[in-house]
Amino acid sequence: MPNRELISDLSHQLVSLQAPIRILDAVAWGKDVATEFFAAGASQQPKVDAAYYSADRPLRFDPVDLDLAFGALRERVQASLGDAPVGRLLLCRIDEYRQVIAMLVARGTPRFVELAAELYGSAGDVLYPGGPTLASLGALMSDSLSDIAAEGWAPPNESMFTAIEAVSHLSEALSGLSSEEKVRVIIDDGIVADAAAGSDYIKLRADATFSARDLRVLEVHEGWVHVATSLNGRRQPVCSFLGKGTPSTTSTQEGLAVFTEVTTLSSTPERLRKITRRMLAIEMAEDGATFLDVFRWFVDEGLSQDDAWVFSVRVFRGSTPESGPFTKDLVYSRGFLEVYDFIRLAVKRGLLDRIPLLFAGKLAIKEMGVLTQLFEEGLVIEPEILPPNITDVRALASWMMLSNALNQIDLGEMEVHLADALS
Repeated sequence: MPNRELISDLSHQLVSLQAPIRILDAVAWGKDVATEFFAAGASQQPKVDAAYYSADRPLRFDPVDLDLAFGALRERVQASLGDAPVGRLLLCRIDEYRQVIAMLVARGTPRFVELAAELYGSAGDVLYPGGPTLASLGALMSDSLSDIAAEGWAPPNESMFTAIEAVSHLSEALSGLSSEEKVRVIIDDGIVADAAAGSDYIKLRADATFSARDLRVLEVHEGWVHVATSLNGRRQPVCSFLGKGTPSTTSTQEGLAVFTEVTTLSSTPERLRKITRRMLAIEMAEDGATFLDVFRWFVDEGLSQDDAWVFSVRVFRGSTPESGPFTKDLVYSRGFLEVYDFIRLAVKRGLLDRIPLLFAGKLAIKEMGVLTQLFEEGLVIEPEILPPNITDVRALASWMMLSNALNQIDLGEMEVHLADALS
């Protein structure tokens, strides 16, 4: 077995090297871009190009020096750990971080779009050989959601909370998440989304408002999953690199978050519709749609101009209004399906002990075989923080066993059988 102190040292080196890489900060568009866009009547492409990123979003690191440092670490890992499972994990993450550096250097160019697709996927990717594409999955989900009228799930007279009020509500809700570290909830006017999670904090956009259901979703999605897996990863005594994510772990992270939302009855059709719309918008951009095309489509879908702006920026950040998409938002659906099927198969095969390990840190489904081996060797420890739907894994197993059985039923035939009951 590889030396624990050696692995810990290499892990800390990797964590240290990746520290200045902040993907979403580096690809963001500033408020000045939105101000100018709306001042022109939302009729012209936003003025964003490669020069914009270098001037307004300079990288926090020297890409050449950092790439060389990752290369040197790679040589040390290869020489000291060879083909050991933990060595393979470290090498894959080092290679991925180097690809991220190349992507960020290419902001505002067609190369950025190519590298983003390599890291996060493309709408034309299939879930398995011969299976449906992510784009077709998005269309299927959209069709399913379109059958539900919005008023059917909207709670009556729902109160709305300002960001300041939301800070208080979320801070109280998450006060018991960790006995060792306090989860901070802070306001940040520099993020695109309404909220974003860090290692031990959740950011809320200063001008956003939140319903009670929104706050519940943030508690579950950002707190129970994103913050929890960060804290669990940081507590790993040997493999501390599990406290930091890469693009490939993002898919599983978001999949876990959506799965947890759904299985704790915290999500809504409208919430899922947001995910679906972003998938469809990415497909449009890959097929040649510009920022204005996507923005107008969101407006036609019933979004306000402000919301259409936020959604469209998510599609084109890091790129330019006419160069293609940043495909990160595809990971929600891909990740959900991978997590769902992983848990479903773990239940089917009686491997319930594998399920909590999904929360041991920032990891990808494809790494779970190796992570299980490292757990059995004592190099990875059990996660301390788990959401309630995973804490009682037997209850989850019951739900998934029924799901396995229900998957065998022909819904078309059942629809005929129950026609009178649902008329």
